[in-house]
Amino acid sequence: MTINTKQLTYILDHTPASQNIMLVGKHGIGKSRILEDYFSNKGEKVVTLFLGQMSDPGDLIGLPEKNEKTGKTDFMLPYWFPLDNEPVVLFLDELNRARPEVLQTIMDLTLNRKLAGKSLPQGSRIISAVNKGNEYQLTDLDPALVSRFNIYEFQPSVDDWLDWANKSEIDPRIISFIKDNPEYLDTGDDEGLAENLERSPDRRSWERTSQIIKGFEELTDLQKPLVSGIIGSKVAALFFRHACQNDLTSAKDLLTSDFSKHITLLEKLDSSKLSLLNTGLLKFLESKSYNKDDEEKLSKNLEAYFDYLLDSGHKELQAHFESLLKAEKYPESLYFISTKAPGLYKKLFNLVANM
Repeated sequence: MTINTKQLTYILDHTPASQNIMLVGKHGIGKSRILEDYFSNKGEKVVTLFLGQMSDPGDLIGLPEKNEKTGKTDFMLPYWFPLDNEPVVLFLDELNRARPEVLQTIMDLTLNRKLAGKSLPQGSRIISAVNKGNEYQLTDLDPALVSRFNIYEFQPSVDDWLDWANKSEIDPRIISFIKDNPEYLDTGDDEGLAENLERSPDRRSWERTSQIIKGFEELTDLQKPLVSGIIGSKVAALFFRHACQNDLTSAKDLLTSDFSKHITLLEKLDSSKLSLLNTGLLKFLESKSYNKDDEEKLSKNLEAYFDYLLDSGHKELQAHFESLLKAEKYPESLYFISTKAPGLYKKLFNLVANM
């Protein structure tokens, strides 16, 4: 049985700190981020150790040194070891990619909360993550080590990610694409690259994509190679096609339904996203992909949206809306406003007059 983020939170809430947890899943699904967010909200420090990157036990337990008082060998505490006696959450990532000699040092840690004879602060937790899949170079885990963990196969749902993406201000074009194409959140394929260099999307790569495209109000073929290197060329092509249509879809929803239902969502949008919506609304009007019977509702909602920009302190976006029309890129939109939305047309005229 697989668990999602909500179920994982419940497990973390009800598992004593003395019991170890192991999460099994693919890379890039957000294991470390979810744990860091959960424990940070509780005021607990998370220390992440990438065991697959450690070349020998010294990377984990510290380097040996001679104790001048006893003449015996001690181990210098590693950089991450808590010195304030405050409990920590030790996240052992890539456990089944660690070298066998590194895994041996984990045995005492998971059983006794000790590392080279030094105890972790009381209340410290140990959580590990292992990769699942034939594409990884993995180390077989000792059954005695495995038996010291409560094991859960973790697969956060698409809805889990969408909730996180909205809170984390992931580019709305990506959120819309994943809503309509959930199969591309964690998987995909790419062709034409050297062996073992195929790019496919995962949650981590979508976040990187968001960081790059946020600076572009409109996506063109110029940015497509840039994004292809992150999520793969096949998925990038689908995403760009969807992004071009998405402005129309979002605008249609806002203009053809009850405007008041959109207030909560609009309040979550920053200036950059509202400017994208400005463009989308005019693109939708320009496309004329609406019924004549909807013109009155479109006119009413468009004016309500324009008023919302002012009421919510986004007067500069009213100016942006007007500048798009003035650029003569949307003649059908200007014609619609001047003939079907006289109230809005008057407000635009007054806006220009007061500039």
